[in-house]
Amino acid sequence: MLRWPEPNDFNHDRMTLLVRLDTTAGISGWGEAIAMWPEALRATETVIRDGLLPLLAERDLADVEGCWQAMKDHCWWYGEGGIASMAISALDMALWDIKAKEAGKPLVDLFGRHHQSLPVCASLHVNQATIEDSVRDIAGHIAGGFRSTKLGLAKRGLSRAGRDPDYDVALVAALRAAIGPEAGIMVDAGNGTKWDLDTAIRTVKRLEESGIAWIEEPFLPSRVADHVALKAAISTPVAVGEREFTVAGYQRWLDTGAADVLGLDPARIEGVTGFRKAAAVIEAAGKVVNAHAWSTAVLTGASLHLSLASKTAELFELKPLPGPMQFELIDEPFWHENGLISAPNRPGHGAEPRADVLARYRAN
Repeated sequence: MLRWPEPNDFNHDRMTLLVRLDTTAGISGWGEAIAMWPEALRATETVIRDGLLPLLAERDLADVEGCWQAMKDHCWWYGEGGIASMAISALDMALWDIKAKEAGKPLVDLFGRHHQSLPVCASLHVNQATIEDSVRDIAGHIAGGFRSTKLGLAKRGLSRAGRDPDYDVALVAALRAAIGPEAGIMVDAGNGTKWDLDTAIRTVKRLEESGIAWIEEPFLPSRVADHVALKAAISTPVAVGEREFTVAGYQRWLDTGAADVLGLDPARIEGVTGFRKAAAVIEAAGKVVNAHAWSTAVLTGASLHLSLASKTAELFELKPLPGPMQFELIDEPFWHENGLISAPNRPGHGAEPRADVLARYRAN
């Protein structure tokens, strides 16, 4: 369990669970479960240690999909989402890291590359006190090479963003004026924004005047009817999925017709295997696959390889402010060059945490 101050979240503490899986042949793989809260992290650790590791000890680890299915079968009573899915995620990610290392290849090469590189998006939380301060910071990231930005509203910090629709519209308009017409702007309403349907429709229509690329998570996932109604009322693509756990969950979204961009987090949707299965369903429906990679470099590495292997991925999100879980955790951090990011040419997913950094931020 790790706890660290995240500069991209106004230096508030964030938490996650990293897992190292060692084989008898001496190869180690790394995975992540983004359970976030201390009690959820402890529960995830218990499922891994007491339920899933003994199961894997009796199996051929080279058969990663067989291991994945065995873990799902084991969790039949309490699985299909939540803690069980995150526990499976960490181990499956580590198993694929091992498999790629055994093959001596970057993880993406086990699946086939659809992209050599992807344009980077500055995925950030709006947390400055004024529109002017926020625009200055965000425009600086675009000037530094990012091709687009995703604005997380109603986050911790000093901003009113996400709590006042007029403010949100003014913020996006000022940002568009500052960065020009080419750079993309995505708006992530997120958990803290409490729109009713009418407010969402009015606000997004006003945001469309500034040419936003998509509106993300405008309501809680359970408000399916509101997503459908919003989609019918606006011209902007709708993004959902950050809080899904299974392929079945993504299929339900596709069946509604309410989503254009589906967010996948391999640290919660049953790992690399779960991501691949969900991406196949999404791509078959002609929708966009977008990795949610807002945690440590381990998740970033897995998400990057998976994005490069996904036919409909259009960009890759990076936290724009260098923090300890990006720039201290591994020796060769993931970053862009002239606004594009590609997979490092090293075996596995490319994120090998440093023991000294793990010890520094360990929470248990």
